[in-house]
Amino acid sequence: MADDTPLLIKREGPVVRAIMNRPERRNSISTAMGEAWSALLEELQQDKVARVLVISGAGGHFCAGLDLTEVQKVESPEAKLASQRERNARTGARFMGISNLPQVVIAAVEGSCHAGGLGFLCCADIAFAAANARFAAPEVRRGLVPAQILPWLVRRMGRSVATRMVLEGRVIDATEAGRIGLVHDVAADAAALEALVQRTVADVLEGAPGALAETKLLLQALGPLSPEGYAEAGAASFGRTASSPEAAEGIAAFKAKRKPSWAA
Repeated sequence: MADDTPLLIKREGPVVRAIMNRPERRNSISTAMGEAWSALLEELQQDKVARVLVISGAGGHFCAGLDLTEVQKVESPEAKLASQRERNARTGARFMGISNLPQVVIAAVEGSCHAGGLGFLCCADIAFAAANARFAAPEVRRGLVPAQILPWLVRRMGRSVATRMVLEGRVIDATEAGRIGLVHDVAADAAALEALVQRTVADVLEGAPGALAETKLLLQALGPLSPEGYAEAGAASFGRTASSPEAAEGIAAFKAKRKPSWAA
């Protein structure tokens, strides 16, 4: 079962491939997947052989974001507030962990790349998409907030473009994602996407490992991702919205494939 291995890890010499592996749920982020990511990041920080990490998804999709069934689990209001706040904080820490890896990180997107999936995309150093890729930050349509992905969207595309994306919450295609700078290049199909990844890996491996790692440290030194305290404030905001009646209605409407009450 995919949920037994929610994150497939394949090693090809100096290249590590991390494949989000919940295709029946468009690779949405479960607690188990998050824990698998944390374990991988801890391992890669000490890995002296791996030089490139390629992130992708199984079954023709990248990642549809947070598994909303876990947001809906029955808890007291206080417990839900605390659990969702903690979960959101861990999510943000994982995105930062990916960005801070000494390896060069490449994201290869097919199909859905929504919500938290955008975090994986934007914390990567280089991002590519197949023509069938679709992108969205739909949190406000679910009664939630894009807490931990927002700084990454702003860093990748700029504040103005990110503002429109998170407030409208609509789906954009790969061509639009390339135009606004969300991805660096768009390939015609899955085969062309893999060829693009392979060419880029070959280019990266021409660089000296130590120099690449130092260059990434210099990029980090250009400035923080967000102001001090943002990650904690974002997690608190997500916890409040995730435990609110709006989230209950928004998620229920999403599952029922209907408009939420505020949009009716």
